[in-house]
Amino acid sequence: MAALTEGKKAPSFKGKDQNGIMISLSDFKGQNVVLYFYPQDDTPTCTVQACNLRDNFGLLRNKGFAVIGVSPDEVTKHKKFETKHELPFTLIADPELKVIEKYGVWGEKSMYGKKYMGLLRTTFLIDKNGVIQKIFSKPKSKEHAKEIMEAWNALS
Repeated sequence: MAALTEGKKAPSFKGKDQNGIMISLSDFKGQNVVLYFYPQDDTPTCTVQACNLRDNFGLLRNKGFAVIGVSPDEVTKHKKFETKHELPFTLIADPELKVIEKYGVWGEKSMYGKKYMGLLRTTFLIDKNGVIQKIFSKPKSKEHAKEIMEAWNALS
């Protein structure tokens, strides 16, 4: 599959959310979408990122954004993560890596000199028409909402 780029149509997907309900990208038609991929629930950096989006959720929603997080974790793990951190947005469980691979965010990583395959933390800003407007290949977890708003304002 060709790499996704800004200006291209966002690939459609379906997956179960933290409540076990099947969700698809088309459910958010007519809304701007922050689609963020993160490696694992309840790990330090992933929690910081999720809580930053939670703390700024009202601002993002006022700008017309729906927020969707995707990781390889199971539905039950997402539910615990959502409850523990009071996350007000959708989390998609993708243990089979279908959505993750569609968006090209599974790749080689390196930690302590060891190489392995894993999820590459990435965020896609998708407009109301389903077009990718911005890709953050290395989002700043502590200030991710600010970075999203700055990018969106520059696009507007």
